[in-house]
Amino acid sequence: MAAPALSPLARIAREQDPDRFLCALFAPAERREALFALIAYNAELARARAMASRPMAALIRLQWWRDTVAEAAARPPPRHEVAGPLAMAIRAGALDPADLAAMADAREAETEELPFPTREGFHAYLRGTAGRFAIAAGRLLGAPAEALPGLEARGVAYGAAGVLRAAPALARQGRCLLPADLLAAHGLSAEAAARDPGAPAWRALARDLLDGGGLAAPPAGRLPAAWIAAALPAVLARRDARRLRRSGLAAPPRPGRPLADRLAVTWAALRRRA
Repeated sequence: MAAPALSPLARIAREQDPDRFLCALFAPAERREALFALIAYNAELARARAMASRPMAALIRLQWWRDTVAEAAARPPPRHEVAGPLAMAIRAGALDPADLAAMADAREAETEELPFPTREGFHAYLRGTAGRFAIAAGRLLGAPAEALPGLEARGVAYGAAGVLRAAPALARQGRCLLPADLLAAHGLSAEAAARDPGAPAWRALARDLLDGGGLAAPPAGRLPAAWIAAALPAVLARRDARRLRRSGLAAPPRPGRPLADRLAVTWAALRRRA
């Protein structure tokens, strides 16, 4: 029997964020489309700076999404492949507009020309982006309030590993999201990420950020099947962290996730441990 065809929104989520798309497949079927809308929305926010020719254009793009979220309950959904389904999910009560607006607010930091001055600012950025995504996903899937801090911590860990993995590519674009005080402490610069991402100093920085910085994923624990999808990115965060501590920021030998990573997510979902 053939697998059911993906919806247009699911295809967008898979293309723009294959990690979270994979995790979303383990959510209850009736919640997946709303989760795909959240994934696609987050991807649109993440693309705002990359798609803009200048920071002001990125800020305008982020404001358009904030307006879309704010008006979702009062106006018909716009004719947009992501904004339309997102507005429907908001109107259905599946997504909290406050979470979505906070995610857009946090992305404004990416429009700055200079890196975060301190680790504290970097942590706040991670909480507002990947951490808030995890909270929004948890709420959507019915996670209780007491579970949200743990989901946020898992999301932050995934976001931190993602920033480290992306550092060489961002450096080639003249951008850097790593905190300036941490770079200085290790005698590094954004440009060095593009020149020699596997240098020992980058391995030391990754260990410092992920371990000393309190950004490591919490230990895996048994979670309800109904909302484990919101926690599954932590499985990838732990695997990424091991590679970053071992190899620094050196790029993987081939694009995309290794099969072992995808199998680890599947096994974690089946065991309900993330």
